[in-house]
Amino acid sequence: MLDRKTILKNFTIGFLPLLVFIIADEFFGLTVGLITAITFGILETGITYLKSKVIDRFILFDTGLILSLGMVSLVLQNDIFFKVKPGLIGLILVALLGMTAFSDNPIMLKLSNRYLKGIELSSQQIKMMQKMMRSMFYVFSLHTLLVFYAAFFLSNEAWAFISGGLFYIIIGLMMGFEFLRSLRQRRKLQKSYAEEEWFDITTPQGKIIGKAPRSAVHGNPDLLHPVIHVHIINASGKIYLQKRNTNKEIQPDRWDTAIGGHVLSGETIDHALRREAEEELGLSMGEFQPLFRYVMKNNLESELVHGFLLEDEGPFYPNPGEISEAKFWTTTEIENNIGKDIFTPNFEKEYDLLKKLVFQAK
Repeated sequence: MLDRKTILKNFTIGFLPLLVFIIADEFFGLTVGLITAITFGILETGITYLKSKVIDRFILFDTGLILSLGMVSLVLQNDIFFKVKPGLIGLILVALLGMTAFSDNPIMLKLSNRYLKGIELSSQQIKMMQKMMRSMFYVFSLHTLLVFYAAFFLSNEAWAFISGGLFYIIIGLMMGFEFLRSLRQRRKLQKSYAEEEWFDITTPQGKIIGKAPRSAVHGNPDLLHPVIHVHIINASGKIYLQKRNTNKEIQPDRWDTAIGGHVLSGETIDHALRREAEEELGLSMGEFQPLFRYVMKNNLESELVHGFLLEDEGPFYPNPGEISEAKFWTTTEIENNIGKDIFTPNFEKEYDLLKKLVFQAK
C-alpha cells in the first residue's frame, strides 16, 4: 500500500543530486559541484532503472534543472540563478501536494503508481493520504519560502543548510513522527485484539492453519472458522429453537438452532459443544450425536459448521443475555414459515439436512 514513508522516500531520492552539489561546491567550487551533481544524477537514474525497470523522471528533472541553472550561473557569473533552484523544485512539489490534498484529482498518487504494484487504494485510504498530504503541503510551503529568502538575503552557508540539510531534517522528523504514530496505532490494535475472542482458522476439512480475532473473521469471508450447532428434538418430533437477541451482531431477532456458538482458538469441538450448551440453555449433561459438517459462507463470514443432534424434552433454561425467546416448533409450523425472514439462513439450510438425516431415518 502507498504510505507516507513511500512518498517521503520518493522526494528524498529526487533531491539527492542537489545535496551532492552543495557538498562538492563547498569544497571544490561551482564548476566541480555541477559536474559532480550531474554525474551523480545520471548514475542514480541508471541504478533506479536497474532496480525497478522504470526511469525516475523526478531525478532526471532535478539533474536537468541543476545543469540549466548552473550553466546560467556560470555564464552570468551570478550564482543567484542556481541558488533559487531548490525553491523552484519546492514550488513544484508544493503545487503537486496542493492538487493532491485539496482537489478531487490525487495527482501524486497517480504519479506513484509504480510503487503500488497493481494494488488499488480504497476511497477511505485515499482520504487518509490526502489528509497527510495537507500537512506536508503546509510544511513544504514554509520550507520553500525559507529557501527563496535564504537565496537572496542570507549567506551561502545558511542557504546551503536551508536548501539541503534542513530539507532532510524535515524529512527525518516527518518519518519519525510517522513511525511513532504507526507504532502507537499498532499497540492500540494489539491491545484491542488481546481483549477479543480468538478463533482458529481452518481448511474445509477442519485442519487448523492459523487464528484470528472475532473482529477479523466477522467481515472477511476468506477466514473460515469452526462453529457448533445443536438441534434439539423431543419425542413428538418437535424442534426446539431459540430466538436471537436484538443486540446480536449477526441475524438479530431471527429464530435459530437451539444451541450455536464459536469454537475458541485451541478449544476442542466437544468442549465448545458442552460450554455453549451450558451457557445458552443451562445443559450440563446430554448425549450429543454428530450429524453433519459443512461450510456456510455469506458476504460477512465463512463458518465450518459442526452439527449435532440432542434428543431431549427439557426443561431448558435459556440465557436472557443470548436468547430473547425459545420454544418447540412442529415441522408444519417451520415449513409454513420457511423463506419469510423468520429463521436464520443457517437453520433453513440445516432443516433440509434434518429431514433427510433424522426424520426420514425414523
